[in-house]
Amino acid sequence: MSESAEERTPARPPIRRGPGGGGPFGGAMMPAEKSLNFGPSAKRLLGTLRPEQMWLWLVLALAVVSVTFSVLGPKLLGEGTNLIFSGVISKSLPSGATQAEVIAGLQAEGKTTEADMLSGMTLTPGLGIDFAALSNVLMWVLILYIFASVFSWLQAYVLNGVVQRTMFRLREDIEAKLNRLPLSYFDGKQRGELLSRVTNDVDNISQTMQQTLSQAVTSLLTVVGVLVMMLIISPLLATIALVTIPLTLIVTALIAKRSQKLFVAQWKHTGTLNGQIEETFTGHALVKVFGRQHEVEARFHEKNDELFNASFGAQFISGMIMPAMTFIGNLVYVAIAVVGGLQVASGALQLGDIQAFIQYSRQFTQPLAQLGSMANLLQSGVASAERVFELLDADEQSPDPEDPETPTELAGRLVFEDVSFSYSEDKPLIADLSLVAEPGQTVAIVGPTGAGKTTLVNLMMRFYEIDSGRITLDGVDVSRMTRDDLRGRMGMVLQDTWLFGGTIRDNIAYGRPDATEEQILAAARATYVDRFVHSLPDGYDTVLDDEGANVSAGEKQLLTIARAFLARPSVLILDEATSSVDTRTEVLVQKAMSALRADRTSFVIAHRLSTIRDADLILVMEAGRIVEQGNHAALLAAEGAYFNLYNAQFAAPVIDEV
Repeated sequence: MSESAEERTPARPPIRRGPGGGGPFGGAMMPAEKSLNFGPSAKRLLGTLRPEQMWLWLVLALAVVSVTFSVLGPKLLGEGTNLIFSGVISKSLPSGATQAEVIAGLQAEGKTTEADMLSGMTLTPGLGIDFAALSNVLMWVLILYIFASVFSWLQAYVLNGVVQRTMFRLREDIEAKLNRLPLSYFDGKQRGELLSRVTNDVDNISQTMQQTLSQAVTSLLTVVGVLVMMLIISPLLATIALVTIPLTLIVTALIAKRSQKLFVAQWKHTGTLNGQIEETFTGHALVKVFGRQHEVEARFHEKNDELFNASFGAQFISGMIMPAMTFIGNLVYVAIAVVGGLQVASGALQLGDIQAFIQYSRQFTQPLAQLGSMANLLQSGVASAERVFELLDADEQSPDPEDPETPTELAGRLVFEDVSFSYSEDKPLIADLSLVAEPGQTVAIVGPTGAGKTTLVNLMMRFYEIDSGRITLDGVDVSRMTRDDLRGRMGMVLQDTWLFGGTIRDNIAYGRPDATEEQILAAARATYVDRFVHSLPDGYDTVLDDEGANVSAGEKQLLTIARAFLARPSVLILDEATSSVDTRTEVLVQKAMSALRADRTSFVIAHRLSTIRDADLILVMEAGRIVEQGNHAALLAAEGAYFNLYNAQFAAPVIDEV
């Protein structure tokens, strides 16, 4: 647009700009985001799963079945170990004697330890290993583990659907939110940083939920199931294992408290760096022209170092959880092995029970360690969720009226009545402005940079809401119309052309998707697009990239004019539409705009006053006020502000020559 950044950028609410907010080189680093508390953010993130409650109950049921089968496995394997050990021991005992007789004989010989151990076993002296019973046990173990794997796979499959549908809804919410945000929000956010929130942060949330939900459910159920089995086998050993829980909670809480703020910083710096990269690539040619590669690289390295330090610190500190949990688990394992060995020797437990218990102790400490290691993933995901929730909680534009009004005629009469507006309360911009644009008139708006020209257009389109007064279109207050209805009656051709990746035909029909081929071609011929399209290899089917690099600047401008021509708006806004084209192309653009302005009210923002001599009404703005209005001849005759602007513009070349 044609105005200064100060005029265009609102200061209400307060704006936080990312690096380079004023161009490829300007701007300061975004101030630190105020992070939400971990607890409320995590709770809100889980709340996004509420529509999937039925499927989550199914996930829980599948997890219970899978964990139950997995937990029963070690107990059965312990029975198999007992069969083997009892068989080996019984083979060395005299046949024909009973177990009681053998134990009595050992006690008589003073071998009380061996006698105690045999008293805790069930065996038949001289029989050996019962391979039939052992095969039966192993078969059941195999069946249990197969079923555990199947139900675990089903759980993962269902949960994957839950997470992806949740992310689908979250992305839809973000898209809908972006459409409800006022223009001031986008003026106050760096584009790359905003893109990072809706891409990187959402992807990180998805990965976090995918990896942690299933593991968390399975780990918690495993801890409960294993604890039950350990209590059944040996309450004493189970008590030793329970020491793991408070130690795990304390260590995890201490580490997580330090790493959470680093994860918040990590994703903030990711958005900042993305914003700088996007900005630098967008202004790549400008960087080259002014030879600022070294400065850009220095800024990149600075921001990259900040991201590295935050990421390294977050991952390093949170990565300490798993080794700490492993160390605690090893201590518990040693204690269980020692105490369990003594209980086997005393006959209180069988060898298979200790084997099963050691397996259970590993199954008990492993999920606790996994829960601890998930803390870094969870903290990273919640940090991203905070940034996404901040976007979703941003103040929205005022809603459309419940009973909207719509003009009964399409004349294009636009009236400003005592309109006042300011981007910030301490810097008034437009005050008590009144003007009338009659149907079919061409109204030119001129004035120095920062006078309020583009702001005036933004108020017409309701990109910003006025502070007082009112604006009417064909007798209806625009605040009583829906924004879609209002903007559907207006068309804009901006100084900065915008084309999307698609064919030339699609770009022309962007404002009127239901247009016929004949209407598209008619708009192209009327705006001189047809002249250059036939020189392209695929004509109207030529695919443009999102920058429109395969057509010239003037051709892009003609395409945007053809787009507005096809939309047939009742009010047309031209914002410096010829400022970036050569003289020859400008002639075509001017002719195209003349055809476009026919029979409709037009507002033309122009710095080159020679382009608006034929305007029906010229408004001269200074500091948000209309200081003069009239046609070209009348304003020159008045020798006021317009006279000074006009003479200054044409006197400049003479001064330069002197």
